[in-house]
Amino acid sequence: MKTIGLLGGMSWESTQSYYRLINEGVKARLGGLHSARLILYSVDFAEIEVLQQQGDWEAAGRLLASAAEAVQAAGADFLLIGTNTMHKVAPQIDDAIDIPLLHIADATAQALKHEGMHSVGLLGTRFTMEQAFYRERLERAGIRVLVPDQEERDEIHRIIYEELCQGDIRPDSRAVFQAVVDSLATRGAQAALLGCTEIGLLLKQSDTPVALFDTTEIHANAAVAAALGGT
Repeated sequence: MKTIGLLGGMSWESTQSYYRLINEGVKARLGGLHSARLILYSVDFAEIEVLQQQGDWEAAGRLLASAAEAVQAAGADFLLIGTNTMHKVAPQIDDAIDIPLLHIADATAQALKHEGMHSVGLLGTRFTMEQAFYRERLERAGIRVLVPDQEERDEIHRIIYEELCQGDIRPDSRAVFQAVVDSLATRGAQAALLGCTEIGLLLKQSDTPVALFDTTEIHANAAVAAALGGT
């Protein structure tokens, strides 16, 4: 079994999900008392969030690159960044380490294509929905990406930072996401992509008839596959 490196704490609410899903995946594959070999570096998300709002992605990249170097030095065989948004600085992190970086958008594109999806609605932070770093990676894989309108994007972004990242799960906010998913489906989305690792805390497949793809689950499953190989 390879050792998984995980940059977490962005937010720690979703990092809990990563830890649980990865260990459940290893146990399902190996049985018994098996659990994952995993090195977790959990950052102070408040520092990251300030840099996001300031648009200082270079400084945020330096911070996470330093954390990634520490994970590599601790013995990780490959690295996950436990957040969609901070994959904006994935190239900077990748340049700082010698171990492979398992990119969340690549794992997601592979999962979408495996299920025959070629048009998806993207839900996430404003940065993920509006900037090119994430959407273009999916589009290069042949996935058409639709995003909510401006008012919907603003509300989704607010809910993520003011509620989900702080463990505040509200039924009225779930209704907002359900309405946005319905709107994206009417525009031609075959599925909705939960492109923020906290959204799965709020929105479940039982909440909508539209197919949901949770990037946290996808990324965690990819990590288990990479760690265990053909085991």
